[in-house]
Amino acid sequence: MRINCPTCGERDRREFYYGGAALARPAEDAGPQAWDAYLHLRDNPAGRAREWWFHESGCSAWLLVERNSVTHEVYGVALADGGRS
Repeated sequence: MRINCPTCGERDRREFYYGGAALARPAEDAGPQAWDAYLHLRDNPAGRAREWWFHESGCSAWLLVERNSVTHEVYGVALADGGRS
């Protein structure tokens, strides 16, 4: 799998560290059940997913990667600060 880092260009996925699914964080005043689900429960979808990746062997940027978890096709990459590639 190849990831097109907005800063460094296209790189092999071995340069990156997988940071997990990009989940919506509950509001600070959300109840204990919402926080428990956010911290401990994970879906394992087959298909399109948004994930955090860290460019460990490159520019040290956190990226949001949208990819297919079955075929590893990458649909888009964005810097965590909102930039788009």
